[in-house]
Amino acid sequence: MPSLPPGLRVYAIGDVHGRSDLLGRLHLAIAADATGFDGRRLLIHLGDYVDRGPDSRGVLDMLAAGPPPGFEAVNLKGNHEDMMQRVLGGDDRIATSWLLNGGDRTLQSYGLACDAEDVDIERLRDGLFDMVPAAHLRFLRGLAISYRAGGYFFAHAGVHPRRPLDRQREADLMWIRDSFLRHKKNFGAVVVHGHSIAPRPQLRDNRIGVDTGAYDSGCLTCVVLEGTRRRFLSALAED
Repeated sequence: MPSLPPGLRVYAIGDVHGRSDLLGRLHLAIAADATGFDGRRLLIHLGDYVDRGPDSRGVLDMLAAGPPPGFEAVNLKGNHEDMMQRVLGGDDRIATSWLLNGGDRTLQSYGLACDAEDVDIERLRDGLFDMVPAAHLRFLRGLAISYRAGGYFFAHAGVHPRRPLDRQREADLMWIRDSFLRHKKNFGAVVVHGHSIAPRPQLRDNRIGVDTGAYDSGCLTCVVLEGTRRRFLSALAED
């Protein structure tokens, strides 16, 4: 059974996708859950903060401001942050794909209208630079690609089954899906990930998936890890 070092509790949160309302509620639930715990409290956000949902800007506002009092935070990079950064960096090839995969909602959250079928890429990029606060850009540039704690390895999408954990490629950590999900053997640690939506958390011998499709389902989930124990917390949208 994998474990964490004594005195450490980890809260690993799945894909937020513009649901600042749910992230705020889950942070409050986590703070209440941690009341009375005297050890190190670590929040791990597993990536995909932007796109698809209504308030990507609000999510980045919250995360860029730092963790709640009494917590440390590790913020991982998801494939949607990867696409957004590549567009900002001048990669025009990815722009239309990003917009069609929810980037248009991110633009709207910054007050920019865009038609993914008829877009002026240079104008879009200039608009983003004008509207995205410097704190958001610093946050995106500072995202980690993976994190290891005890018997757990944290990555947005998962890992390549045929590569050691210390030799993973960034593209796989952010984008991999089927070959990782189908793999039944040990990866060298239990991999905690988002990226692949399921109606409820996925607890497997070799991985834990916590992407419950918050932008559509109204349910944002985290796994709570302490010692050898595992449990889940969720925040639900109000009716």
